[in-house]
Amino acid sequence: MPEIKNLKKAANRTLKAIKNKEKIIIYGDADLDGVSSVIILEESIKNLEGQVAAIYFPDREKEGYGITEQGLDYLKKHAPALLVVLDCGIGNFKEIKIAKKLGFEVILIEHHEVLDKLPEADIIVDPKQKGDKYAFKQFATVGIVFRLANILLKERMSESLRKSFLELVAMATIADMMPRVDENEEMISQGLNSIRESWRPGIQALFQLEPFKSLTLIQQVYKINSLLNIRNIENRLPAAFRLLTSSNRKETGEMVEELLEKSIEKKKKIKEIIEEIENRISRKNDNIIFEGNSDWELILLGVAASMLSQKYQRPVFLYRKDKDDSQGSIRAPAGFNVVESMKACSQSLITYGGHPQAAGFSLKNKNLEEFKECLIDYFD
Repeated sequence: MPEIKNLKKAANRTLKAIKNKEKIIIYGDADLDGVSSVIILEESIKNLEGQVAAIYFPDREKEGYGITEQGLDYLKKHAPALLVVLDCGIGNFKEIKIAKKLGFEVILIEHHEVLDKLPEADIIVDPKQKGDKYAFKQFATVGIVFRLANILLKERMSESLRKSFLELVAMATIADMMPRVDENEEMISQGLNSIRESWRPGIQALFQLEPFKSLTLIQQVYKINSLLNIRNIENRLPAAFRLLTSSNRKETGEMVEELLEKSIEKKKKIKEIIEEIENRISRKNDNIIFEGNSDWELILLGVAASMLSQKYQRPVFLYRKDKDDSQGSIRAPAGFNVVESMKACSQSLITYGGHPQAAGFSLKNKNLEEFKECLIDYFD
């Protein structure tokens, strides 16, 4: 049976870097899929007595999504190095060229829709790329990285390590709303089977939260995923990464309580955004919802867009407007493909990418109206 295209190549290059004591940098998206993928790869490398020189997550509020120029500027002191990018990058054509010029060799491990061409990374692993003969295409990135970990570790993959990786795979695959079918269902079932007995203090602390105790297992996981998605960054590391890698029980307990407090604040802010949008659209009759504000937090727009798309059954494009540029989140009901819509309107965009029903974009403010009109025409 064929393996995912270039997965063995990525494993062999990583093993060579470990053997030759090359610098390895892991760059991951800051959502739960990206964070879990980074943890699995880092722990696999450490189990092989390898070193990770740096880990980087872009701060979406300050830098935007994907491989960012700020991120590369911060990491360039480590060049030359092997830069392994997880759960983002398939649309970062310009940034990958910059990374190569800085002296990075780039491995991209992704699951988002491939755009019209591929970026110039040295190795690209994405089941959706042309020439990939692997039958199953609906992995979250964490599912692909788990397969990579199996190739890297071979007999060093202990049962306890495998279980702990599958717990992360289950949570992140559910969080990324990947279909619970075939291999995803298998990994989710195995992960959920041991998750309440997890040896990770962070996961133990989350399951011990009083408000979650009366819920079913799957309800608990949804609540936990929502908490882990809260923006709370320290030393450039998101809360989810710090919590899921901490071995200190006292510290994880405090972090979980803090996230619970922040979640109440987050719900209030999302409610305010939704009310503002509903007030605006009551006077419009477009086939999409396309709204922005300079006061909105980017991290909240995905949830707000998701709720609005389900309620109004149309694609929702929400953006945070900065001085010159805007960054946005998109959600759409089943049957829509927002990545294809952005391909059709890409002349207005700086970057874009994601899944058919959940994606992101950035563009110059002067192109907002043009982009909106193009989308309205496309969905007509």
